[in-house]
Amino acid sequence: MELWLVWLVLAVVLGVVEIFTLTAALGVLAGAALVPAVLAAIGLPLPVQLVVFAAAATVGVGLVRPVALRHMSQPQLERFGVDALVGKVAYVVREVSDRDGLVRIDGEEWTARAFDESTVIPVGEPVDVMRISGTTAYVYPRE
Repeated sequence: MELWLVWLVLAVVLGVVEIFTLTAALGVLAGAALVPAVLAAIGLPLPVQLVVFAAAATVGVGLVRPVALRHMSQPQLERFGVDALVGKVAYVVREVSDRDGLVRIDGEEWTARAFDESTVIPVGEPVDVMRISGTTAYVYPRE
């Protein structure tokens, strides 16, 4: 089998494995394997191909790593799940105290507790969701 074909098969296999793992490392190696494939097609010897493969992989990691680190260090712009409920307006369905209560947040009913222990919030009042703990919303009356 021709050596350039071996490099090409290696690049394809690494590329396919990268699709399933999504690590970016194997994608860099797949790209790096394409460079010695071209050199093998030209007819350069195997030791030169190996050195060029190592250099291409090193350069690839050097280019991809800073981009990946920059994306990983960015703060999450949107809140999801129960975190997105904090700060929303809810309406009291059953009187809320520090022990019991029920509120409607975006059409869903949640068990609720008063954020301030001495507060009792009557039915129909709008409240702010201060935090969510498990399935309980801690709320404070709107002013």
